[in-house]
Amino acid sequence: MATKRISDEPAYVLHRYDWSESSLILEVFTRHHGRIALVAKGAKRPSSSFRPVLLPLQPLHVGFGGDAEVRTLKSAEWQGGHVMPTGDALLSGYYLNELLMRLLARDDPHEALFDAYAGVVQLVASRHGEVLQAALRTFELLLLREIGLLPSLDAQTASLQPLEAAARYALVPEGGLREAGADTRHALSGAQWVALQRSLEDGAPLTATLRACAGMMNELKPQLRALLHYHCGVSTLRTRQMMMDLQNLS
Repeated sequence: MATKRISDEPAYVLHRYDWSESSLILEVFTRHHGRIALVAKGAKRPSSSFRPVLLPLQPLHVGFGGDAEVRTLKSAEWQGGHVMPTGDALLSGYYLNELLMRLLARDDPHEALFDAYAGVVQLVASRHGEVLQAALRTFELLLLREIGLLPSLDAQTASLQPLEAAARYALVPEGGLREAGADTRHALSGAQWVALQRSLEDGAPLTATLRACAGMMNELKPQLRALLHYHCGVSTLRTRQMMMDLQNLS
């Protein structure tokens, strides 16, 4: 059987591990093949052409081959577009990568999610403050929806009853979207949830959801965090803990 060869595949490096004195194992998010594992032979050598380009949050085109679970990297070319993020933006990018590592199965393509990730990485690399937070919330929503972990946001999950525009609803990990009850600190109105659902269904969901998130980030953040922690099976993501540790030091 001929070894399958892929060339010129859009990709991002999510994580890298030492494999030997000179080589690396890469976790890579590709547009047409999903999350895959690649061995980059000799990538740690000073003379390797891989060494300067196998960086996280940088748009690449890669070539690889093999039929095993871990394939062999054949080529990698940087596509340019933005400089390496720093500070909060860099940690935010690592957070996106951790979500993909934890929630995406290998060899499961998600082309729309790849495009959304590429767009959010560009925003993360160039923006700070409110835009950065809106980009993170947008990607969380798009990721959860793409992999089937986000309930419909225009109806109550248990009863499938439509939302009342002025009533308050909360997104609960084990119960989906339901009436908030007495505690409405982080709840959103029915009209706001419906607006989010419509933005996710828009022909340009990244742009539409960024706009929809703009006025509700304080309420969305704890609800989406709880949902993500539940599905990742952790109380705190590693990148989130790193952010808190750095804030405590400062």
